[in-house]
Amino acid sequence: MKLQGTVWKFGDNVDTDLIIPARFLNSFNRDELASNCFADVRPGFMDLISPGDVIVAGRNFGSGSSREHAPLAIKAAGISVIIAESFARIFYRNAFNIGLPILESVEAASSLEEGSRVSIDLAAGEIMNMDTGKRLIARPVPGFMRAIVDAGGLVNHIKKTGMA
Repeated sequence: MKLQGTVWKFGDNVDTDLIIPARFLNSFNRDELASNCFADVRPGFMDLISPGDVIVAGRNFGSGSSREHAPLAIKAAGISVIIAESFARIFYRNAFNIGLPILESVEAASSLEEGSRVSIDLAAGEIMNMDTGKRLIARPVPGFMRAIVDAGGLVNHIKKTGMA
C-alpha cells in the first residue's frame, strides 16, 4: 500500500484526550468524531486537512486511555497514516484494529516539517519527502498487520478470512 499526503506535525506525548476530548466521547458517529478531532489543540483541524494527509509526531503518541475513539476520530478526519517516533501500546493496537496504518520512525519524526509532502510505502517502511527527495526509513508494517489494514480493520479481516 502506497500513500501520500501533506504532513501535520505534533510533538511528544499526544494523549487520547488531546486527540478527542472526553466531552465528545458520547458518540461513535464518524462525522462527529472527525469534526472534534484535536478540538482543544488545533481547533478546526478537520477543515485544515485534506483526505490522505499524514500526522507526524514524536514519542508516545496516543498515550492515556484505551478508548478506540482516538484512532477512529483520526481516521474519520481523513488522515491516511500516522508516523511517530513511538506509540502507546494500546493506541498502536487500536489503530490497526480499526484499519488505520501507523509507522514508527525516529528519523521521520525528527526531520519532517509541517507542510512537507510525503509518499509512504507501508510494506517497505519507506517515507519519501517529495519536497526534498530525501528517503526516510520506518519499521515496516508486518504482512499480517497490513492485511488487517487492507481489510478496513480487524472485524472486516475476520469476516473476509472466515476466521470467526
